[in-house]
Amino acid sequence: VQLQACGGGLVQAGGSLRLSCTASGRPFDSADMGWFRQVSGKERKIVAAINWSGDITYYTDSVKGRFTISRDNFENTVSLQMNNLRPEDTAVYFCAAAWGSGVLTNRNRYSRWGQGTLVTVSS
Repeated sequence: VQLQACGGGLVQAGGSLRLSCTASGRPFDSADMGWFRQVSGKERKIVAAINWSGDITYYTDSVKGRFTISRDNFENTVSLQMNNLRPEDTAVYFCAAAWGSGVLTNRNRYSRWGQGTLVTVSS
């Protein structure tokens, strides 16, 4: 499967962005999907994740109440709506896919990664 992420950009603090990730190839509707972010020189960390059916989600504490992950298994897309953005949200955001059983937060499960999209939040 190939993952194509888009939607990043420059926004002022308090603003919103919506990231989208489109999958092609291997069945999307059986994959758990995650959004990760990485600041230069630091570890890539999970931001949010959603299971294959869309009924289980995970958010890291710092984005709870501000970010919403969703998916459309007919359109093969997963989205991350980001509201009330903060300068500390600045990072390259990656979507990723995982198949098989396991917890959403296990980064090692994610075997396919998108190319990353840059989100910059100015203060």
